[in-house]
Amino acid sequence: MDKIRLKDCRFYGYHGAFSEEQVLGQIFVVDCTLSVDLTAASLSDHLEDTVHYGMVFETIKKQVEEEKYQLIERLAGAICQDIFDSFPPVKKIKLAVKKENPPINGHYSSVGVELERKRRD
Repeated sequence: MDKIRLKDCRFYGYHGAFSEEQVLGQIFVVDCTLSVDLTAASLSDHLEDTVHYGMVFETIKKQVEEEKYQLIERLAGAICQDIFDSFPPVKKIKLAVKKENPPINGHYSSVGVELERKRRD
């Protein structure tokens, strides 16, 4: 299966189990890989034969910046569902959501989750 990738998309949102996260917010980094048959687009050179990754970016942005969840697992699940709902050609999604500065002691570059979802037909 062919892939469309969006890497290191950065958004400011208010997700987290701690009240400080829901009030102060923080940057969320999202990586998204979509499994799509790109045969038609690779032959036609027409935008309507592919999944518009700019629109996928806007779908992700809407969830991260306009909604509030306690868990990034729920945020990631909501993003996957929105992508499936909005882009019928997408067969599978691999999505990672990372926080670079969560309110926990320690030294790390980020913490996060990664989901893999297949379209249910």
